[in-house]
Amino acid sequence: MLSWTLTFLIIALIAGVLGFTGIAGAAAGIAKVFFFIFLVLLIVSAIASALRGRPPV
Repeated sequence: MLSWTLTFLIIALIAGVLGFTGIAGAAAGIAKVFFFIFLVLLIVSAIASALRGRPPV
């Protein structure tokens, strides 16, 4: 999931430098959504792991 976020972030940066503002905005928006989904999944998995009694890795 994090790799998709980084991919769309790089696409947004390249498109922004080249002047494609619409594509850059869309790619940045997608990167934001993927980042927050990744963050929520990370927190949920950390809580689930803590409830099972496993130490964090």
